[in-house]
Amino acid sequence: MLATPEPATNLTAAWLAAWAASPDRPVLWTAPTGWLTGAELAARSDVAARRLAGAGVQPGDRVLLSGAPSADLVTAYVALLRLGCAVVPVNTAYTARELAHIVGDVRPAAAILDSPRELPGVPLVAGLGPTLADPTVADPGGADPGLDRAAAGDPALIGFTSGTTGAPKGAVLSHGNLLAAADALRAAWRWTPDDRLVCALPLFHMHGLGVALNGTLLAGASLVLLPKFEANAVLDAVGTHQASLFFGVPTMYARLAGSPRAGELAALRLAVAGSAPLPVDLWHALAASTGQRVLERYGMTETVMLTSNPYDGERRPGTVGLPLPGVQVRLAAGTGVVEVRGPNVFSGYWERPEATAGAFTADGWFRTGDIGTLSADGYLSLVGRVSELIITGGFNVYPREVEDVLRGHPAIRDVAVVGLPDPEWGEVVTAYCVGSPVQEEALVAYCAERLAAYKRPRRWRWVADLPRNAMGKVVRGEVRALG
Repeated sequence: MLATPEPATNLTAAWLAAWAASPDRPVLWTAPTGWLTGAELAARSDVAARRLAGAGVQPGDRVLLSGAPSADLVTAYVALLRLGCAVVPVNTAYTARELAHIVGDVRPAAAILDSPRELPGVPLVAGLGPTLADPTVADPGGADPGLDRAAAGDPALIGFTSGTTGAPKGAVLSHGNLLAAADALRAAWRWTPDDRLVCALPLFHMHGLGVALNGTLLAGASLVLLPKFEANAVLDAVGTHQASLFFGVPTMYARLAGSPRAGELAALRLAVAGSAPLPVDLWHALAASTGQRVLERYGMTETVMLTSNPYDGERRPGTVGLPLPGVQVRLAAGTGVVEVRGPNVFSGYWERPEATAGAFTADGWFRTGDIGTLSADGYLSLVGRVSELIITGGFNVYPREVEDVLRGHPAIRDVAVVGLPDPEWGEVVTAYCVGSPVQEEALVAYCAERLAAYKRPRRWRWVADLPRNAMGKVVRGEVRALG
């Protein structure tokens, strides 16, 4: 039986407290492994942490972690945090060049990968598999590594920004940051041990790791972890496992809405969308076909979660809701840039003092880089990113507004609006459209009724698809490269 730990001072101690209270309660399901209880996950992570310590990994070390969602990946993640390491989650799709950037930046002591490969500059590269946590495999020995002793201020995660507009930077999040964020979501979303979440998100991003996994473990709830998103697989899991929660990105909800089985989502207590804006028409379509008033929220690599539409009360489509418990939000005078502070906000970028200094105001608020508006009753709406702003003929154009209008046209299924260089206008508003090509004159007439002249696209491109990152965000630099 698990011993009851001292009151939680770090993330893993809080998880162990939940598992100690109900050691036989199912915590994690994956197809190859089946259900693991809290006691089993605690035991597996204990073995893995001791094996890593025996191989030379020490508290404070940075360790790369990359793999498809699995029980082995979750075990390794928990083990590294219990050991006091700073986990560096890595996208499984990264090329050698992208991995080299991260390795050069954080100089990891080790890497745990789905498919071990040579990583110059990394002393230890281990495979992500059951051997790591198998108690029948002899331990390499060594002193007691002292698990679950990380202080609240110790680094727990170095999350690299998505890099949609430039080279990724490593945001350093402490145990205290992650614990505060998960606890705020537990309160805001009424997360309890009786909840069961279906998750088809990757575990190298804040949505899957910092929200879905951390939140589930803190609540003492259970997680059905799917290796990838497929609409039928999600709906099967909801029914088979009697799930109460689903978290997804807008592209997932679009595919679910298009399924003839979409009505099965009605069984959920809560459906949450994030990582990219959920189109308002899709929100209404889901409400009509499933009864789900999808709850939109807002977060970042640097902050985990910041705001959420309310669980009780109006979930207002097109907005990201109200500040979460402990979070403060304001808009910078003159620019509308969203600034935040709270116990969830990171301390700075890894070894980037200039970037860190520029990210915070003189009075300590983090500049998100998002431009927003606040309603009279406090709902936050995001207009766009500062880096996405188009300046054409001296006028400011925010792509999100133009995109929302264009998505209302029946011929346009998806769209990205960017500014392209122009000698006369500085930049011209350019729309890259996915759908059924129509005459440009018809689109110009459509926009003339809905947008001021300077906001209307002057150039139109039809493409088969838009380049997106793993979390569904359009990569605007790659859009411009489409020609």
